[in-house]
Amino acid sequence: MYVALCIALPDACGERFVRYIQIVNYLEGLNDAQKRAVLAKDGPISVLAGAGSGKTRVLTTRIYHLVREGVPADQILAVTFTNKAAREMRGRVRSLLGAEESAPRSGADGDPSTTATPLPFVATFHGLGRELLEKYGNVIGVPRFFSVYDRDDSEKAIAVALKALDIETKELSPRAVLGRISRAKGEGMRASEFYEKHARTGFGGRIVAEVWLRYEKALAAGKALDFDDLIALPVRLLQEHADVRALAQDRWRYIHIDEYQDTNALQGKLATMLAAKHKNLFVVGDIDQTIYTWRGATIENLLEFDKKYPESQTIILERNYRSTKNLVDAANSVIEKNKNRKEKYSTTEQAAGEPIVVHMARSAEDESRWIALKIRELIKKGVKPEEVAILFRTNFQSRALEEGLLRAGVPYKLLGTHFFSRKEVKDTLAWIRLAMEPSREVDKLRAAASPSRGIGKVTLGKLAAGQRSLLRAGELSKVEQFELVITELSQAAAFLTPSAFVRLVIEKSGMRRALFEEGSAEDRERFENVEEIASVAARHDHIPGKEGIAAFLAESALAGDQDEMDHPSTRSGQGAEKTGVTLMTVHAAKGLEFNTVFVSGMEEGLFPHQGMGNDKDRDEEEERRLFYVAMTRAKERLFLTLARIRKIYGIDTAAEPSSFLADIDNALMLYDETEGHDIFF
Repeated sequence: MYVALCIALPDACGERFVRYIQIVNYLEGLNDAQKRAVLAKDGPISVLAGAGSGKTRVLTTRIYHLVREGVPADQILAVTFTNKAAREMRGRVRSLLGAEESAPRSGADGDPSTTATPLPFVATFHGLGRELLEKYGNVIGVPRFFSVYDRDDSEKAIAVALKALDIETKELSPRAVLGRISRAKGEGMRASEFYEKHARTGFGGRIVAEVWLRYEKALAAGKALDFDDLIALPVRLLQEHADVRALAQDRWRYIHIDEYQDTNALQGKLATMLAAKHKNLFVVGDIDQTIYTWRGATIENLLEFDKKYPESQTIILERNYRSTKNLVDAANSVIEKNKNRKEKYSTTEQAAGEPIVVHMARSAEDESRWIALKIRELIKKGVKPEEVAILFRTNFQSRALEEGLLRAGVPYKLLGTHFFSRKEVKDTLAWIRLAMEPSREVDKLRAAASPSRGIGKVTLGKLAAGQRSLLRAGELSKVEQFELVITELSQAAAFLTPSAFVRLVIEKSGMRRALFEEGSAEDRERFENVEEIASVAARHDHIPGKEGIAAFLAESALAGDQDEMDHPSTRSGQGAEKTGVTLMTVHAAKGLEFNTVFVSGMEEGLFPHQGMGNDKDRDEEEERRLFYVAMTRAKERLFLTLARIRKIYGIDTAAEPSSFLADIDNALMLYDETEGHDIFF
């Protein structure tokens, strides 16, 4: 009677009971294909999941089902590609398992590994790599508390190596060298192997080989790894040490990999080695959303999964729960032109919805004005700004789009300027890393100058060279005061929570005084970013001391574009707000959804983009997949815009409509001839 009453009147019962009823019925609402995926337990399984098909629900529900079937939660691993996706999946799993948010936890990306109630390990690939290296990396010489170089740190270290070799960065850019090293690491190559292979192959190969050797020495001196090491080193660890491989395989008997189409060769190898003993590898992906081959992702990992595992099951999720029927039909008509895919046709039970609106403007500026006008109209009708996204193929397009939104007074946030890449944030992180490892010369240089305390590079150079006795009395006094602060912070790091430690760093370093108390209005705005670091660090407050601080530093180094949505850089004609229309590249939008989406620059040569490589057929298919991703971000409305004339590299260039537009049935589109020209001015 009580149960029946609570089902009829859930508000009359406790929250715990309502959650119990929801969990008992955890299979309700799943379609047949989703249920098959959730209930399939043992062996290799591939799930081909179309856009908006509820794959995250399938993954999390399957993990819950495994626990109900008696699989210990801490023997379950789930890997995805962004910190944001990992946090969302972790939250859903915790909710299903009834774990309290206040429960102690540890692990990669703040993920639980050992708690009062054991929980699955949910992380990004890089977070998984970090976990393996922290637990077992000592056998290949990886220090327990290593730091992680972000791309900016790596480029600076490579620039130093180039300078030491008397190579101008105009001749060979640090970014280009890092890209070549990254590709080689992605293929499993070591610096010494690369040197042997390329040292005599010409100027470029020889320089990259020399730089890589110096770069490795710089990483070792700073007790640091880079992004690529977080995959390459765990693979090497498992290959070379059978005992560690056996421990890892028995730790995680059931392995789930999300976005499997985006894995590269090394990530695929890592997943294969972890699953080799128990064969319980559950992969989810969509070949039609493979858009990262330029980063090394290999479509073959998913495309040939059933060949690698002949005993595997394949389950296809085709029902779209996100978008209207018009949008689903249009996306189908675009992607079905690709040949290198597995047959899949999305369906939906949603209403037809609004037609896709296509608008051709006279110029990029007129295009941005028209978009801003439409968004302003939608906001007046009740659409929230944060439910709107403007997507673009290349970064240069953002300038005109920003200008239009600013002049129209439409609030917005631009993804791409990473929160963790801002100067004041990197300055603070340098202080934190220095407190963790006082011998880090790169961080010492940065911290000594931020805020300024009268210690120059020459002085620090003398210290690094062991020439302390050559310092003048004034220099020595400043150095000793600086070192005293570092010592105090280093001691405090051993027992403070990460957020409390960050607050102490802000005070002791002089950041508060320099930016907030004595700084300009702009400095005070920058100080808000510094304060926000403590909020991010608080995610790891359940792990006090250096372990928690190390976990926070790793998260900051591994943050990606979508993590910027938690730290928006918002600009507006109406002042700085914490919400607004989202501007981002199509690549950055993958995995997200919005009520309304504008895709700008629908011009031949821009989208599809030209000159992406030598394999023209594959490039064309990847561009088509990218457009498919853009279309399927929209739930209710999709606007496709283009310009007749676009200024590219300072030259007015006549544009032709994108060939992708011809793939969409005219019955699904509405051509809007309204001009955005001179509407606001």
